[in-house]
Amino acid sequence: MEVNIGARIKTAWNAFLNRDPPKFNYGYSGGGYSFRPYYQRLGITTDRTIVSAVYNRIAVDASSISIQHVHLDENGRYDKTIDSFLNECLTLSANKDQTGRAFIQDVVMSMLDEGVVAVVPVDVDKDNPYKIYSMRVGKIVTWYPDAVTVRLYNDNTQNKEDITLPKSRVAIIENPFYAVMNEPNSTMQRLIRKLNMLDAVDEQSSSGKLDLIIQLPYVVKNEARRAQAEERRRQIEEQLSGSKYGIAYTDGTERITQLNRSLENNLLKQIEYLTNMMYSQLGITQEIMNGTADDAAMTNYYSRTIEPIMAAIADEFKRKFLTRTARTQRQSIEFFRNPFKLTPVNTIAEMADKLTRNEIMSSNEFRQVIGLKPSKDPSADELRNKNLNQTPGQEETMAAGKEAVSKYTDEEGARNQNGI
Repeated sequence: MEVNIGARIKTAWNAFLNRDPPKFNYGYSGGGYSFRPYYQRLGITTDRTIVSAVYNRIAVDASSISIQHVHLDENGRYDKTIDSFLNECLTLSANKDQTGRAFIQDVVMSMLDEGVVAVVPVDVDKDNPYKIYSMRVGKIVTWYPDAVTVRLYNDNTQNKEDITLPKSRVAIIENPFYAVMNEPNSTMQRLIRKLNMLDAVDEQSSSGKLDLIIQLPYVVKNEARRAQAEERRRQIEEQLSGSKYGIAYTDGTERITQLNRSLENNLLKQIEYLTNMMYSQLGITQEIMNGTADDAAMTNYYSRTIEPIMAAIADEFKRKFLTRTARTQRQSIEFFRNPFKLTPVNTIAEMADKLTRNEIMSSNEFRQVIGLKPSKDPSADELRNKNLNQTPGQEETMAAGKEAVSKYTDEEGARNQNGI
């Protein structure tokens, strides 16, 4: 239906001109922030080191894996995706501030930093608490036998508040690499301490101090000589600070020794050793961090590092956010990774031939993988070897054979039922 210019002008609204704006409640009563108040920030010691880059790399890669509320078949295999509010939280919008992918990244980032993290359903149905509309990530501050106190962001007051909830209603996710990353004497914590020590040494060496020792031509053992030496030191400081180029003069009998040379220590060697050990224990390589890893390294990384993290999240969601009845109905929380993301372009054609020829994927299924629209040809949805041309007579023979086998199976079932 065509709309004329006059009608468009009457019904239009511009955000800057503020022409007939809709009525919004912006929550000004709670105050505003210049930063994201719901964001779980890393610790001060962690945020200043390269460890934060490792955390971020793992969190980004983990959030790229799809996690869904699905229905399984009788063999425990993926059957279909359930269109539920929980699935919408995991895939589209977890809350009013985060998408599903940003939420998973927040979960992984907080879990790696804290060692354990809580996922709290915030908006739920009052008659059915398992019908979840939104969820957020919180920090556990107190543990009880059957409950936990969680520091959670309240989007109504825009503040983080401590609330106590039963453990059965909160998904408590523990870092699978806790012994490597979060224990006080773990490799990651030792690396963080060494990096902080190196930062302290660098700050001290670049603080602008000259670190000079002045040797005076007299002994400074009594008070008069010490006062005279202090006065001489003050004069040199005034000459250096008051001079345009920082130049001072001394007597010919005075000697000045500069001490701001870097002292030899083994901090760098220890940091390199701990970094390599941390990478090996987490299944990460330097090539993964800079994006030049090959297929074998990436497969090992996803299998040894990302898969345990996503399995911990999916299992805890399945245990806390699905009822026992739903689990007996073969509902589950599963995660899926697209195996074709790391596939080079020159091998896609070969993979397409092998997968379709061995009746693993149909043509339309593989077309979706490479971003093409499904074909409307009915044969594109068939699981059969397209390299073998079938004549109409062969197709009729195969259909008759299938019908005969089905009839024979039904007759055998009837005989067994009648005890023949």
